[in-house]
Amino acid sequence: MTAIDEIAPDVFRLSVYAADYDMQFNHFLVRDEEPLLFHTGLRAMFPLLKDAVASIIDPATLKWIGWSHFESDECGSLNDWLELAPQAQPVCTLVGKLVSVDDFSSRPARGMTQEDVLTTGKYHFRFHQSPHIPHGWDAGVLIEETQKTLFCSDLFHHFGNTEPLTEADLIDRTREGMNRLNQGPLSGYMPYTRQTEGVLRRLAELKPQTLAVMHGSSYTGACDRLLNDLGGVIRENFDGA
Repeated sequence: MTAIDEIAPDVFRLSVYAADYDMQFNHFLVRDEEPLLFHTGLRAMFPLLKDAVASIIDPATLKWIGWSHFESDECGSLNDWLELAPQAQPVCTLVGKLVSVDDFSSRPARGMTQEDVLTTGKYHFRFHQSPHIPHGWDAGVLIEETQKTLFCSDLFHHFGNTEPLTEADLIDRTREGMNRLNQGPLSGYMPYTRQTEGVLRRLAELKPQTLAVMHGSSYTGACDRLLNDLGGVIRENFDGA
């Protein structure tokens, strides 16, 4: 079952809770003249997500399909969506396009740098390159610049079948989630480098109003403070991994 919630105007959170992992997999549909889906989901989740998207728009009208970095839950069912939506185009960072996506995808991706803007109608999107934050050389974080929604992928990952949107501080939840991951084979989930806190500071300077979180509750409130605080959590957990 997919839970559907509008977490910001025209931004719908499509959430599948996987009880075996005690974890939500969240995907975000932006309703506009050229609809955008951020996170394709795992291949096995495609039927659920297709039905969820169909409750909001005709899935065949999707124009843009985006994600942060090359990973199965980010873009695993990309080709299923491209088959369903004949006018859809993948969109990712330029590094992602060059090193992985154009070989994997049935249609070439639009590879974006930080100078490029994607307009879907009334909304405008920009990728901010964030190598290895949360994962991967190709990683980038997408912001919608009109109403300041930051699609932050695995940043602020936490466990549980949580509320769709919260004003409660996510830092403790994130710390607990990283500690939990450190106890098993997924230890070292998110790397820390000398660039990590600088990248997060630059994201905080964008002053997002909503954080669209891939695993766990999305957040509205002091997003800049949470982003600035996150670096220390990543550092302490990576050092202890």
